[in-house]
Amino acid sequence: MSDYIIQPISSASLVPFKFDGRILFSSDNVELIHLTLQPGEGMDQHIQPLDVVFFVLEGTGSLLVGEDMLIITVNTTVYVKEGAYRSWTNNGPGPLRILVYKLIKQQALPG
Repeated sequence: MSDYIIQPISSASLVPFKFDGRILFSSDNVELIHLTLQPGEGMDQHIQPLDVVFFVLEGTGSLLVGEDMLIITVNTTVYVKEGAYRSWTNNGPGPLRILVYKLIKQQALPG
């Protein structure tokens, strides 16, 4: 076994929803996803079951967290707590590319 893993976006597994999301890394503790939204594309607001950190690689998007509408631009990080309702919309002229870093909590073992 190697001390590293290389994962090109082109061969990464797709996320199980309608947007272009690629799972770059997944473990018991974290998951890293590359998400691309095309101009005008957006997702329905949904509950965030995990703490998550977003980093915008390219473009400009609207991030709705609860009732707060945030305009997020390139090279910006946003942390959203578990349990928050949120959604992204690409309101720019080009692709919106986001790294999504999910912080998976470990369950305590019984006993």
